Amino acid sequence: MTDTPLWTSTEAAAATGGRTGAWDATGVSIDTRTLKPGDLFVALTDVRDGHDFVEAALARGAAAALVSRVPEGASEGSLLVVPDVLQALRDLGAAARARTKAKVIGITGSVGKTSTKEMLRAALSGQGRVHAAEASYNNHWGVPLTLARMPADADFAVIEIGMNHPGEIAPLARLADLDVAMITTVAPAHLAAFANVEEIAREKAAIFEGLRANGVAVLPADLEVTPVLLEGAQGHAVQTFGTTGNYRACDIQATEFATVVRVAHEGQERLFKVATPGRHFAINGLGVLAVADALGLDPALTAADLGRWSPPAGRGTRERIVLDPVDDLFFDLVDDAFNANPASVAASLDLVAVMRPQDGMGRVGKGRRIAVLGDMLELGNTEAALHAAIADHPAIAAYDCIHCVGPRMRALHEALPRRQRGEWVADAQDLAMQARTLVDAGDIVLVKGSKGIRVSLVVDALRKLGQGTHSLEQGAD
Repeated sequence: MTDTPLWTSTEAAAATGGRTGAWDATGVSIDTRTLKPGDLFVALTDVRDGHDFVEAALARGAAAALVSRVPEGASEGSLLVVPDVLQALRDLGAAARARTKAKVIGITGSVGKTSTKEMLRAALSGQGRVHAAEASYNNHWGVPLTLARMPADADFAVIEIGMNHPGEIAPLARLADLDVAMITTVAPAHLAAFANVEEIAREKAAIFEGLRANGVAVLPADLEVTPVLLEGAQGHAVQTFGTTGNYRACDIQATEFATVVRVAHEGQERLFKVATPGRHFAINGLGVLAVADALGLDPALTAADLGRWSPPAGRGTRERIVLDPVDDLFFDLVDDAFNANPASVAASLDLVAVMRPQDGMGRVGKGRRIAVLGDMLELGNTEAALHAAIADHPAIAAYDCIHCVGPRMRALHEALPRRQRGEWVADAQDLAMQARTLVDAGDIVLVKGSKGIRVSLVVDALRKLGQGTHSLEQGAD
């Protein structure tokens, strides 16, 4: 526990209009499995009713529980009773935003929200105390939860804002009351809920409705829908980034373990790097520089701290799976199994295409690049064409074998040249059971797919082949 409570019962009751006893909370939790002693447990109703877990939360040491009804046997002194739990969580988030002097940055985009959030966490950390969610808490409960967890003395807060349907982003952005708002990119995603990419762009641009009057909009310069984003940012200062724009990448050099970027801005050039290959990471790094400059931070410190960032687990992290430590036999696994749409699949294919497999190590002799690609969900009536189009992506030529998972990925399987066509299975578990035959020592394996298609099962099966794993950083053996 910290010495200073995050919320006192008096503060929480004032924020929510609820009734309660006396307590101090050092955190806020919505899950008894990760709850820490001293947390305020929020009894949200989703798949399960959080009220069913109040007793367990209090037994685990929760300071109090935020509820809309008193569970049987519970003492009201340890409850904060409100009419609506989700609205009370929003009220806590709004109160946390109102009491802090932190500069608040909001991030949205079809691809790269979480990785860019983590880039900002790294880039800002040397110049103040940064608050950001530990996971992709970017929806109607995730944003208020992130705000409610924000310490009053934070210097910066980075808030990820996502959407699945029209009208979701603006209220979350207004709740966060943003000093800077950044859009990473706009791409075909959630087309089941939107008629076209331009509609997606308008929804993404709604983040600027949450900007303060003196706030700064940071957005990509190179998109066909950039004019739509600029229209949404009218009335605010705007910075653009990309291969054109205010922050322009003059040169991007991707090596196996890092990407180095030369940036032109206001007639001057500077360098930065990220400790991973990937053009998409480099481009989003430009946006991070723009955000830091908008906050008035030291550009040299920003670039130095950004250089220590590498992708979080499940977001393109490269790890070595050791098959035989005595003979030094291994393969490399790139786990990018958290989410997928056409733009993020293309970025992942590009990422692994610059990585070098190890020849002369395995049964095959030649180290291979192998991709396991799962369905991209929520693409509407264009899904078959968008899956098949992956076969035309230039980086596909670098892969020796591509396995496809899910009914939608059959379109890609049929579009691939026969020499690259691996297995097609309807269910990820069927491919996971073949893990031992999918890979050989010296290979690099990319696993990518929407979370709902569960290609993470293939990741788990591949990891279990090993006798040890470790992440690969720049300069690793």
